[in-house]
Amino acid sequence: MKNLDWDIYRCFMSVARTGGLTGAAQALGSSPATVGRRMLELEERTGRALFLRSQTGYQLTGDGELLFEQLQEMETAARLVESWRREGEGATVRITVGTWNAWLLAENFPALCSERDGFSLAITVGETRASLAYRETDIGIRAFEPEESYLAASLIGDVAYAAYRQKNAASAANSRWVAVGEEEAISAYLRWPHQQAEGRIVATITRPRSLLDLARAGAGCAVLPCFVGDLDPMLERAGDEIPALRHRQWIVMNNEDRHRKEIRTVVDRMTKLLRSHADVFAGKRPRRG
Repeated sequence: MKNLDWDIYRCFMSVARTGGLTGAAQALGSSPATVGRRMLELEERTGRALFLRSQTGYQLTGDGELLFEQLQEMETAARLVESWRREGEGATVRITVGTWNAWLLAENFPALCSERDGFSLAITVGETRASLAYRETDIGIRAFEPEESYLAASLIGDVAYAAYRQKNAASAANSRWVAVGEEEAISAYLRWPHQQAEGRIVATITRPRSLLDLARAGAGCAVLPCFVGDLDPMLERAGDEIPALRHRQWIVMNNEDRHRKEIRTVVDRMTKLLRSHADVFAGKRPRRG
């Protein structure tokens, strides 16, 4: 048997921790089908049955539990090596956030990191769930409370959504919609136009950030977080808040790393920044000067 790469073991660990393919796929930014194929490949190449599969999920066999224990030891060693490597090259705090939180962080970057700080930031932007199990990132923002025992979480508050159009657009603009393509629409607010405005979508794009530009240009209505749409002077709401899309959000970090000085500093600053926008996040429109 040829040596297996660490990626397939990471996949195994995620399935073992979440108890199924769907949770593992979300954590890894993959698909359940891909994760399932990788687990079959791992069992074939090791010659061991690692899971008991049922409609309720994936349960480890005796061999699976033994492999899980051994891989946990490898994870611990890898974390020590990673910490040692970082100390030698200067601290970098890695943040994984969705499109619109990344936009807000960029708009307020000096509140997170300045020339006086002894660390830098590396921000990864994506719509998939931030995974911290293997130190891929240090800090994430999630739209639901994490269940993983190795994560610490801090509740930030509610996030509201509404449809927005170009300010002072004719009422006919409400019949035209712009959306992220169905394949890329992995969040509830991105799927909403496909479910509620089918047949009225006049343009699709691959990145959520372009929804803002299209709405500003008058191409059509776009579903956006209220903290984005209400803060933009070129936009106005095309209707009431969409209650079904409201959710809470949490800042998450690894329990073992959250007391590192640079991570604690960034988490505290992010928390202060996001909570200072709590009202507009929750859909309370700001007063215009």
